[in-house]
Amino acid sequence: MKEISVTTGSNRFNTNLENTVTSTTNLCKSLSIDEQLALLWYVYTEMGRSVTPAAPGAARMQFAEGVLNQIKQMSHPEQLDVMRDIAAKRDTQISRSYGLWSVNTKLAFWFELSELMVQGLVAPMPLSYKPSRDVLQALEAIKQLDFGQQITVLRSAVVNMGVDPFAD
Repeated sequence: MKEISVTTGSNRFNTNLENTVTSTTNLCKSLSIDEQLALLWYVYTEMGRSVTPAAPGAARMQFAEGVLNQIKQMSHPEQLDVMRDIAAKRDTQISRSYGLWSVNTKLAFWFELSELMVQGLVAPMPLSYKPSRDVLQALEAIKQLDFGQQITVLRSAVVNMGVDPFAD
């Protein structure tokens, strides 16, 4: 007797959504460190504030406030180096602090950094910066996702940044 496999339309739909989130996440992770930072900037600023509700209620920003205050005291080149260190998982004091935070705190941290950049308190995005084709492609892919999927991609982007000092 031959076995027959039946796939319902909703299963196929869920699989397509998962594949879209996975492919968008992989696209984001394939970007260079500076491109990843640019993508975070564009997500938080160009797409509006629709990303914000994912983090503040559950985020424990008191853990990030000290790091944000440290960053504000640095020169713009040092601030950019800190962001690069976190994104590149370089073993620094700030990167280790970041590694201890919850995913929601990490999301809120990047949101706060983007706000500080807009205010000029943290190294702003250079006016002459032109995003690469890959950054634009990743941003467009994120825009095509619904809110929940966008948050899933953003969480995946920021969760593994930094260094977990308790990891082997």
